[in-house]
Amino acid sequence: MTLLCAQFDVDAAIVDLDGTMVDTLDDFVLALNRMLADLPPPHRNRQVDRADVARLVGKGSEHLLKSVLTLVNSEVQLGGDQLNQLYQQAWPSYQRHYLAINGQHAVVYPGVVAGLRQLKAHGLKLACLTNKPSAFALPLLKVKGLAGFFDLTFGGDAFERKKPDPLPLLKTCQALDSTPRRTLVIGDSSNDAQAARAAGCPVLLVSYGYNHGAPIRSVDADAFVDSLDHLVFA
Repeated sequence: MTLLCAQFDVDAAIVDLDGTMVDTLDDFVLALNRMLADLPPPHRNRQVDRADVARLVGKGSEHLLKSVLTLVNSEVQLGGDQLNQLYQQAWPSYQRHYLAINGQHAVVYPGVVAGLRQLKAHGLKLACLTNKPSAFALPLLKVKGLAGFFDLTFGGDAFERKKPDPLPLLKTCQALDSTPRRTLVIGDSSNDAQAARAAGCPVLLVSYGYNHGAPIRSVDADAFVDSLDHLVFA
């Protein structure tokens, strides 16, 4: 089913990465489980799976890591100091493992390349805005052949706050020289929608992403598509 995008009178689009353009769950699972194996017992005997990560991903690597550490310690109540100490051990391990396998087990969703071509053909300026750290996001876009579509790319460490805060969207609009009301946000989760609403941007959500394990069509958005190549501008 195609979506005629005449309702979106826009000059630019801001596109999310994980769950919107690329399915990165298998990269996350492998890196997180290798990280857990580096930690002292009992953590090295714990593992997470795709369903766990799909619920927890989307608010930045720091949030993901702390959520995973809390999950695998669900039988005990970790205090703030305990969690922070464990996080300090886990973070460098996670970074090392993720960078080593970044993109190797990730897959570009069907229709993404064609959809991005259509957006460019319509004359839109494009930016990729993700909560993923820039050191992870930039190589991933390059290895998956997506980097060339974007005029700008901003990772989760580019601004003082991350989505769902509107600040990253507002800063990206400024960088694109586009007003929020004429900048379409394309994402896969309530994070993207909440940030877009607060920033004053129209928002389009894909139906196949993660959205913290919750039904995507329950999210307040202007439109939904099952594939990015279903977008038609006329």
